[in-house]
Amino acid sequence: MPWRDTVEPTPMARVAVVAPILRVREVLCAVADAGAVEVERDPGVVPGPARLAWERARRDLLVAAPAAGAAPALRPGPTEADALAAAGDLSGLAGEAELEAVRQSSVEDAAVTAFAGWVPAAGVEALERRVVAAGGAVAVLPAPRGVQPPTLLAPSPAEAFQPLVDTYATVPYRDVNPSLLAGVVYVVMFGMMFGDVGHGAILTAAGAALCWSRSARTGRLARLRWSGPFVLGAGLASIGFGFAYGELFGPTGAVPTLWLAPLDHPTTLLAVAVGIGVVLLLVSFLLGTVNRWREGGPARALLSLSGLAGAATYVGLGLVLVGWYRHTGAVLVVGAVTASLGLALGSLGLFAEAGGHAGGAAQAGVGMFDGVVRLGTNTVSFARLAAFGLTHAALTAEAWKATLALGHHGGAMWIVAGLVFVVANAFAFALEGLVAGIQALRLEYYEMFSRIFAAEGRRFRPWHVPIRPAKEASCLPG
Repeated sequence: MPWRDTVEPTPMARVAVVAPILRVREVLCAVADAGAVEVERDPGVVPGPARLAWERARRDLLVAAPAAGAAPALRPGPTEADALAAAGDLSGLAGEAELEAVRQSSVEDAAVTAFAGWVPAAGVEALERRVVAAGGAVAVLPAPRGVQPPTLLAPSPAEAFQPLVDTYATVPYRDVNPSLLAGVVYVVMFGMMFGDVGHGAILTAAGAALCWSRSARTGRLARLRWSGPFVLGAGLASIGFGFAYGELFGPTGAVPTLWLAPLDHPTTLLAVAVGIGVVLLLVSFLLGTVNRWREGGPARALLSLSGLAGAATYVGLGLVLVGWYRHTGAVLVVGAVTASLGLALGSLGLFAEAGGHAGGAAQAGVGMFDGVVRLGTNTVSFARLAAFGLTHAALTAEAWKATLALGHHGGAMWIVAGLVFVVANAFAFALEGLVAGIQALRLEYYEMFSRIFAAEGRRFRPWHVPIRPAKEASCLPG
């Protein structure tokens, strides 16, 4: 698979489907059965006879449960709404209502009818073959100015983490899809807050069960199967950080400390957490700049606070702090110039968005002040990676201390010590697992996605009404 398919929505084409008046139904049926076109509909159309008959059939319970189900479906040939209602074919009525609604949204001129829609660019030829066989034609149209095409994401290895992005926003058509990055960052941040080899092993086993067990595919766990990659990844990351911290159900000494013990070096852990935050914010600015360019060209990328203007301000202020702390004049000057340039560009962008004039200048000033403050708070916010990692380590450490204290009495107290160890670890696992999951999500949404995305996309929803097989349709009157 080309790498671009994992980070970019599928290219879309706007098309017009044209049909002679006498062949409208055949062409509509071909498009509906293909299920490849998102048809543009007029929301203000008045319900026609088929729609009214379908609503009446449902309301008056003329049918209980047709064999074909209530999902819309079409018969190969023309069918009157009254005949379908008399036959109790609620599914056929729903299909006719769909055709009716699309035809009412079409444009008629002389002897032809046309309606517009969106289709994946790679599927235009296949659609054209279907439509031509039904007696119509397909024309590719230029995309209307200011109208955003719908988003269709191609299947890729990154789709396992797509729910993480979808719960925040549908990826806009012109934006880069950060699902793979978001998934990796999420599990790493979770692992840093939940670093324990034992707890991570439990999560890994649970994630593997959700991903590969048959019960997760067909049983009660089917609704949770989407979370399998997250749980599995979070478990593996927790194991990795558990070895780094030397934690196996607490500081039991059963595994070596490959990096540092959190409770012995809290300041170092906090500094590393903030450093990770700086890197992730810079990556967010980079993706934000790319998306602003794709959305509105170089001017938007240059003047946006989530683009180059914000990135320059952030880097400049960071260099100012480094230069001041290390008493390096050259770094201080470069930082001040960079930050000033970013502030000027960002203020100009906010001023233009506000419409200019004195009110726009005031609004730009307030917006720029808020943006600078957010840069600081967003950076410090990543300290929670260390804070909750320390909390997790402290809880398991206290559990281990209590276990050792009880075990020293010997005899029956060993049983009590074992119970305390299990219960305390279960409590730490449940509490810190919930907290780490929420906090990692919060950091991605507020600190990263708020810069990567500036607009909401809309999903590609193709119009699909299947045509029934001839045997099934032939049992109905008409």
